[in-house]
Amino acid sequence: MPTKNRNEPLVLVVDDFADAREMYGEYLKFCGFRVAEAQNGVEAIDKAKRLKPDLILMDLSMPVVDGWEATRRLKADASTKGIPVVALTGHAMAGHSESAKSAGCDVVITKPCLPHDLIKEIKKVIGAPAGAAAKAKRPSA
Repeated sequence: MPTKNRNEPLVLVVDDFADAREMYGEYLKFCGFRVAEAQNGVEAIDKAKRLKPDLILMDLSMPVVDGWEATRRLKADASTKGIPVVALTGHAMAGHSESAKSAGCDVVITKPCLPHDLIKEIKKVIGAPAGAAAKAKRPSA
């Protein structure tokens, strides 16, 4: 279930690892986003249709339906094709980013990804909620 104020952008975090969903979700909430979660591509498609998130943060390697296929299905559906998809992948092979973009991903980020770098990319795609700019600044050393 989405969290916080309905005026804040909603991000659907899709990853088969609960720890990854929790880590990204907590940081997104800290930075002023609402968060919903899905653990595979089938659940992501269902929740995207019901919740109409402002952005989907999609792991590409998952069981049941992977992020590649889920993104293709989302982009082929008139009700979800306009939702930006930011792909998270552990694969840094040549051509991987282009393949993800061909599947419909708007941005591809290689894991591990520092949370503030992720927020920066999300803000480029959908803009920043109130207060997020200050909260997402790189921590000082």
